[in-house]
Amino acid sequence: MNQYITGAMIKRLRENKHMTQQQLASKLNVSDKTISKWENSRGYPDISLIESLANALDVSIIELFTGENIVNTNKSSNMRKMKFYVCPICGNIIQSTGEAVVSCCGIVLPALEAEEEDLEHQLHIEKIEDEYYVTISHDMNKEHYISFIAAIGDDGYEIKKLYAESSAEARFKVNRTRSIIYYCNRHGLFHVPVR
Repeated sequence: MNQYITGAMIKRLRENKHMTQQQLASKLNVSDKTISKWENSRGYPDISLIESLANALDVSIIELFTGENIVNTNKSSNMRKMKFYVCPICGNIIQSTGEAVVSCCGIVLPALEAEEEDLEHQLHIEKIEDEYYVTISHDMNKEHYISFIAAIGDDGYEIKKLYAESSAEARFKVNRTRSIIYYCNRHGLFHVPVR
């Protein structure tokens, strides 16, 4: 977040809620002149008011700071619209079933965009009875490794966390698996459909 809350953002959110400056001011225990100053970029909300301002405008604090409204349009939780986020600081893996504002270790995380596998990241999938045995011939040292492999189905997903100096392999039930995704800590997220 390299900016503070803009007056234009406050005004847009207030107007979208069909609130007057006075109504917003009443919710925050400030004057309508204060709201006017914020909206005309002649002042900024005090940090102590940020949480109350976000609540009054029905947005998250992150949305208020970034100036972006995030609306999850995937109301039915279609697994094909699933998003993954990986924190570059601590390695947390976070999943959502649609658009979301996700932060970890004090930073807003972008949703990862899956690419098709390349020569360095080729997945081998072998069907053994009722499971897929998935392997990747890839470095697995502390600097360069596959962080996780996940099987995405119609109604959910199964994820296997991998660690440096272990094998890049996993087993998943065949039932309803539609694709396999995997994450390289240097090159990002990859996607392979399962036929």
